[in-house]
Amino acid sequence: MVQRTEAESRVALKDGRTITIRPLMDQDRVALISFGLGLPKNDLLYLEDDFQNPEIISRLINANAAENWRQIVAVTDDDSIVAYTAALRMPGWSYHVANVRLIVDRAWRRSGLGMAMAQTIVEVARENGATKVTVEMLAAQTAGQAIFRRLGFVVEGQLARHAIDRDGNLHDIVLMSVFVRT
Repeated sequence: MVQRTEAESRVALKDGRTITIRPLMDQDRVALISFGLGLPKNDLLYLEDDFQNPEIISRLINANAAENWRQIVAVTDDDSIVAYTAALRMPGWSYHVANVRLIVDRAWRRSGLGMAMAQTIVEVARENGATKVTVEMLAAQTAGQAIFRRLGFVVEGQLARHAIDRDGNLHDIVLMSVFVRT
C-alpha cells in the first residue's frame, strides 16, 4: 500500500481570495452535498457523477480511504466546498494511469482555483504511483482544456458523440494526457 502524503495547503488566488486545498474527509458529507446543490444546471448536465444525488455523495465520501482513488477539495474559511477534484488509478494493464476529474463552483472560476486544483491533483496522482495522467471532458469545455494544456497535457483523441447529458443530448469527448515521473 502506498503511504498517503497529501496535506492541507493554503493558496492565495489571483483575485486576492485565499482558499484551503486538502483531501476530502468524512466530515465533508454535508458540504459536498451543498456544493452539488449549488452547481448550475448547465454544469450538472456534463458531470460524470451526479453531485446532487445523496447516494453518489455517500459513495464519494466512503471512497476517501480507497488505495487507488484520491479526492481533493477546496474549502473556504467557513468550510464550504467550492471545488472538487479526484484522481482514480486504472486497474489492470493501465495501472500506471490515473484519470482525473475537476469541477469548480461558478463563483470561484477565473480566480486561478481551477489551475491550483489541477496542479494539486496531478501531483497527488504522481505521488500515488501514476506515470501517466489523463482527463476527459466535453469538446465544448475549452476553458478546462486550457487549464490542462498549461500543465503540459496534450489531446490524444476525440470521441464523437461519446457522452450523453442528463437531457439526452450527445456530445464529443476530448481525451488529454501528460506523462509524469514517480
